[in-house]
Amino acid sequence: MTAPFRFPRFFVTTPAPCPYLPGRQERKVFTELSGPHAGELNDALSRIGFRRSQGVAYRPSCAGCTACVSVRIVTQEFAPNASQRKLLRRNGDLEIAVCRPWATDEQFQLLRRYLAARHPGGGMAGMDEDDYADMIEHSPVNSMIVEYRTRTTDGSRGELVGACLTDRQADGLSMIYSFFAADEEGAEARPGLGNVIIMDHIARARDAGLPFVYLGYWVKGSARMAYKTRYRPLEVLGPNGWRLLTEEDVVAAPAREPALAPA
Repeated sequence: MTAPFRFPRFFVTTPAPCPYLPGRQERKVFTELSGPHAGELNDALSRIGFRRSQGVAYRPSCAGCTACVSVRIVTQEFAPNASQRKLLRRNGDLEIAVCRPWATDEQFQLLRRYLAARHPGGGMAGMDEDDYADMIEHSPVNSMIVEYRTRTTDGSRGELVGACLTDRQADGLSMIYSFFAADEEGAEARPGLGNVIIMDHIARARDAGLPFVYLGYWVKGSARMAYKTRYRPLEVLGPNGWRLLTEEDVVAAPAREPALAPA
């Protein structure tokens, strides 16, 4: 009998400086996503902690370190707290549209401003138009771009202030990368917009009957990742499978606006 699809081959990257914890090295195990069963493979791998980047699924495999923990929001049980409800009301005028994964110059210019404001020295700072198009368009799975625009009174298209590359999986939405207007002095800036994008995905997943929103990795001790613990109930993946995050798991560290880089 012929197997429905070939068992994937896995590879390991060479060690490189960790972008989240100073003085540590990161290493990743990865496999290619291709062919007619790429979506099924991606779904299966996501349930054991893998993330997608273009046509590759990967997860950390660092010698002597397990700081990166896969996390996902339980959509049916999430209820926004007072500050999150305030953010939703403040951004209630946004026009939101689901688009096919096609890169536009408007998206790329927003990404450039976002990176300059939030991650000027990051690994994506040198991304050009072709790199961006590869990130958005080279998806072997069911992907979409969710765009967030200001609402106009004359029926014209509003200004793009946020976007998120998202995969629809069998059991949830996986937020691959989001970016938004983060200029502190820009007229288009909206405090908390990154959080609004996450809550919009929770609502979308819940409405679609999908139990989870995958947020990638939470790194205990990294201030850049602390924001993910605001969305409860939150499940973390451990040696014995998925379980609910507890207060004992959380390190007290200042939180920042979501970057949702593919980490």
